[in-house]
Amino acid sequence: MKKLAVLTSGGDAPGMNAAIRAVVRRGIYRGAKVFGVYHGYEGLMNGDLKEMDLGSVGDIIHRGGTILFSARSERFKTEEGQKRAMDQLRSHDIDGLVVIGGDGSYRGAEKLAQKGIPVIGVPGTIDNDVPGTDYSIGFDTAVNTVIEAVDRIRDTATSHERTYVIEVMGRDAGDIALWSGLAGGAESILIPENPSDLQDTVERIQAGYRRGKKHSIIMVAEGAGNAFDVGETIKKETGMETRVTVLGHIQRGGSPTAFDRALASRLGAFAVDLLFEGKTSSMVGLVSNQVRETDLAEVLSQRHKLDLDIYQLSRTLSM
Repeated sequence: MKKLAVLTSGGDAPGMNAAIRAVVRRGIYRGAKVFGVYHGYEGLMNGDLKEMDLGSVGDIIHRGGTILFSARSERFKTEEGQKRAMDQLRSHDIDGLVVIGGDGSYRGAEKLAQKGIPVIGVPGTIDNDVPGTDYSIGFDTAVNTVIEAVDRIRDTATSHERTYVIEVMGRDAGDIALWSGLAGGAESILIPENPSDLQDTVERIQAGYRRGKKHSIIMVAEGAGNAFDVGETIKKETGMETRVTVLGHIQRGGSPTAFDRALASRLGAFAVDLLFEGKTSSMVGLVSNQVRETDLAEVLSQRHKLDLDIYQLSRTLSM
């Protein structure tokens, strides 16, 4: 391994910069030159690579987003696009590639690995929906961002005796809604993994009202239903004043938490170590607080499983 490259792909996540820093500095520490690929797979096809040194990743561990930028690329999904990417890697004499992103990014990584370039994936997505790791980079920060918003909204909900429906990201995975709902004391959590009858939510709100509760927080993952429809149903069925807040992309930004910075540092360095060991077509992850390697094919063949025990816990604690 004389030359390595690193790219970020898919949605940005707080902690990606910490992972980039770890890859660059671990690679240099082990005697390799490290190149940053700008604008994801699109930039790779265009040859948008630049050698990085120790200073180029200084003062980025605390920054959200990604200094390498990110872009989705339909062109890369084609055989021609993948050939072009391989040509660029060969022309720059790249011996190994680290891809930071989610499952969509890994499908591209697997294609490149099949064509002969050693590739290691690092899970970076706020959705926490990547099999093979307990936590993905950015998830902890996103949950803390949501919690800060929930705490502020609860102050208003309490003051005005209102029900608030809060929509968070998660088309296919309800982890953000679940963890922030549990930590924020939400009365109900709607997630795509466990579609629940909205009538159950209405009944829980009414039960709380009967025992003297004057406000409620309802967490909704975007994949579990439209928050405005949920709010309208609650208002119609309960007669209570209801407001809807969609947090949107605020969940992706911001300085990463200490946990995400440490996680990104551990996984980024481990990815480089695996390349030096001759490994390829793998993803690094955190399992029971230990860094682990999982075959990319295995990761892509599985579906993320949300811990429904936590969901049941949230229901019993929000009675």
